[in-house]
Amino acid sequence: MSGGGRPSATRGPSASDWRRLERAVTGRVLRPGDSGFHAACAPFNKRFAATAPSGVLSVSKTADVRSAVAWARESGIGLVARGGGHSYAGYSAGSGLVLDLSALNTVTADGSTGLVTAAGGARMSDVYAAIQPHEMAFALGNGASVGIAGLTLGGGSSSTSRTLGLTADALVRTTLLTADGRLLTCDDRENPDLYWACRGGGGGNFGINLSFTFRASPVSDVSTCLLLWEGADAPEVFTVMQEIARKAPDALSLRLGVSAADGTGAAVSAVGLHLGPASELRELLAPALAATRPVREDIADRTFWEAKDYLLHETSAGAFAVRTHFATEPLPAEALATVLDLLARRPGSGNPDGCGLALYTWGGAINRVAPGDTAFVHRDALSLVSMDTSWSEQDGADAVEANLRWLAGLREAMAPYVGEGAYQNFIDPDLPDWRTAYYGANYRRLVEIKQRVDPDGFFTFGQAIGT
Repeated sequence: MSGGGRPSATRGPSASDWRRLERAVTGRVLRPGDSGFHAACAPFNKRFAATAPSGVLSVSKTADVRSAVAWARESGIGLVARGGGHSYAGYSAGSGLVLDLSALNTVTADGSTGLVTAAGGARMSDVYAAIQPHEMAFALGNGASVGIAGLTLGGGSSSTSRTLGLTADALVRTTLLTADGRLLTCDDRENPDLYWACRGGGGGNFGINLSFTFRASPVSDVSTCLLLWEGADAPEVFTVMQEIARKAPDALSLRLGVSAADGTGAAVSAVGLHLGPASELRELLAPALAATRPVREDIADRTFWEAKDYLLHETSAGAFAVRTHFATEPLPAEALATVLDLLARRPGSGNPDGCGLALYTWGGAINRVAPGDTAFVHRDALSLVSMDTSWSEQDGADAVEANLRWLAGLREAMAPYVGEGAYQNFIDPDLPDWRTAYYGANYRRLVEIKQRVDPDGFFTFGQAIGT
């Protein structure tokens, strides 16, 4: 979840103002220097490590959220709601008040109805723990600490999305606290415009989402793959694997990547989930395995929950930048040759994540929803194209600038092969045309909804709707 409140005055809160907030809430108010302050507000992306709020409220109940919003408006301070805190652009932190929602993490699941209700601060580990006993799931992130709020509000794609749709597609209801203190139920009957906006309109734009109810589907045993090749095999692997992905049944999802880091040459990887047995998965992958043998091959049957753990991904500590686009056709050989050339000329850094390009298979159930049926407009892609680079906090300003220039050059080189859209959940603070890239034709309607529910623009941040 991300988003900030616009100050209503130029002055900041006084010491007495902070004491007034402490008296108004049951949660803990933390100021710089207090124990636990840094952990409650540190940006996930260390690129924004210098961002530090004036205070953090670790809420203990939903009433604290309403009190904090009212206090922030009266005190003239910006406000940011923080769920998982995974905003790539650092929007889960700010210079004003951060609302740490992590204590609001209750998740309930009903196997008889398939309904799952998660509080606004719940993370993937909380949701998975609730649904596993019922052997049901919906599209969820592959990082244990990712927040359900940000994932849902930005669309939410996972390795099950070609069959189960986006996280936002599973949403049947959400409760939203508005800037004027109203708690609204949003579904297809009550506040349907806000319900529409909360399915892909991005976190922090319309209010603070305090609960989400999803419809889950039964799951059974699955299979996974992890295949690694040398960089020299990249042209052939990408050609064959993209064709496999293009023809694949919805049950198969793949992430195909090429990357490089200091001290290593380029490497190619394919990580996948198949909602079926390993025998079927091996047959689907046979053309790639026959074309060039991987240096590592792991194809195995797993329970759904074993596969969830196997696919778990946590990025290395450090700073990074990501650019995304969507492709409606496989990347041609000349595009990959350009990527490999740029990887060979990468600037380098102290971050072991290095840099690279990845293709996530899209389509299936994602594309069977019309672009205007939800705020998430990207419904015609074959793949999500993600380009990234990283550096450590010890790298100097010249290294940071060189990595950002390298990424901009990669994006420019890929422009002829991809569309103008970008994935709002991999939010990019350097993207100049973000309104069109994230929301396309849906942006105008999102602005109209924003103006109705938050006319003063209290909830705002660097790429907020209406700015």
